[in-house]
Amino acid sequence: MKVLYFAWLREKTGVGEEEVQPPAQVTDVGALIDWISGRGGGFAEAFADLSVVRVAVNQEHVALDHAVAPGDEVAFFPPVTGG
Repeated sequence: MKVLYFAWLREKTGVGEEEVQPPAQVTDVGALIDWISGRGGGFAEAFADLSVVRVAVNQEHVALDHAVAPGDEVAFFPPVTGG
């Protein structure tokens, strides 16, 4: 599974992208976030307030209960505004 971190999430985690192999019980975005946060440090800090984190799976905006599977691309980023 490819995980991408954008903007301040990249700054806090210290990585822009990584390949991960979460355990089998990680079946949705929320569980993936819990697993990533469990690594501690900047990862825990980046996901401390989920109200300011958005996620896309395979380039489609999704909710925390969206399923994830090996081979997916999961991107985490802050809310975006524009005009």
